[in-house]
Amino acid sequence: MKVYADNAATTKMSQTAKEAMMPYLDVIYGNPSSLYSFGQEAKSALEEARAKVAKALNADPKEIYFTSGGSEADNQAIVSAAVMGARKGKKHIISTKFEHHAVLHTLNKLEKQGYEITLLDVHENGVVTAEEVAAAIREDTALVTIMFANNEIGTIQPIAEIGAVCREKGVLFHTDAVQAVAHVPVDVKAMNIDMLSLSGHKFHGPKGVGALYVKKGVALTNLIEGGAQERGKRAGTENVPAIVGMAAALEEAVAHMDENMARITAMREQLIEGLQTIPHSKLNGDRNRRVPGTVNFCFEGIEGESLLLLLDDAGIAASSGSACTSGSLDPSHVLLAIGLPHEVAHGSLRLSVCEYNTPEEMAHIIENVPKVVEYLREMSPMWEDLKKGVKEHVIQ
Repeated sequence: MKVYADNAATTKMSQTAKEAMMPYLDVIYGNPSSLYSFGQEAKSALEEARAKVAKALNADPKEIYFTSGGSEADNQAIVSAAVMGARKGKKHIISTKFEHHAVLHTLNKLEKQGYEITLLDVHENGVVTAEEVAAAIREDTALVTIMFANNEIGTIQPIAEIGAVCREKGVLFHTDAVQAVAHVPVDVKAMNIDMLSLSGHKFHGPKGVGALYVKKGVALTNLIEGGAQERGKRAGTENVPAIVGMAAALEEAVAHMDENMARITAMREQLIEGLQTIPHSKLNGDRNRRVPGTVNFCFEGIEGESLLLLLDDAGIAASSGSACTSGSLDPSHVLLAIGLPHEVAHGSLRLSVCEYNTPEEMAHIIENVPKVVEYLREMSPMWEDLKKGVKEHVIQ
């Protein structure tokens, strides 16, 4: 059996998205900026897609800007808020220590340009409170940017409460909602969100396309100069097939959200119940306050990279909180941010499932992960020291 359990990284494109895209790859291939009918048909599809994305977020279509994905949307939102703030003498930005690198690296760049960055600590359960955000806001705070749901451990932040604090204090609020949109209810008005980033390939749309919601009145700074596309705020001919596919996938996901959430949550719980029986294992993040499909465990005494390779041999595609697969020897910054020591954070496993998965696949995972963990522990000098009592267990 082959099991794809890395949906937080990317998802299989839905049949609905593929069918929606096909006419714009083959028949209606005009440039949407052109005045003749070929172009205007493409333009019509572009605006219809914009309306679908807006509806899913409870936004106005004129508040939606199409991008190449979540990273570009994060960059443009943060840079725009920084520029707006600087004009008013406000150069302080608040975020958290476990944001996606698209946010953290952008903030690091701004810090080198003279902005002051406050990165809030994250509790062991993977949550930041609205009260902590409120306490960090100053007179010169230009922006609060906090992710809706964490990409590694899946915990959901109190976005509506944080948004209310920011609105009360007159501070712009951006959220990286790449892991949340289409998986849990998102309402930019009810949640007091000023800017929001999303990415199509996280909910069965195509890769290389995303969107940025920007509340009316927030001035965008261009990252890409050129033509007047996206109301002059994002140059470059729009990728109409991908945008149409993303909008179709999002519309479908929102229409079936309740049933998908129930189905996926049941499989998530199946995984948690099965994997927590492994000795000296730990579920990372809040037990319940998480997106439906993401489970992240640490297993003491092993390395995440070896775990992934052996699970792949068993037909299971997963990922690790450890960054060693990307050439770094450092463990996940997310797991360190919630207080895990290096030696434990290295032995992490992220499993992320979607509505295309099955309970039978979860059973296959539950059958194989304990075997692989036991096998790796038998070869581990670290585990030998733990067994002999030379070192004490961190995970009891």
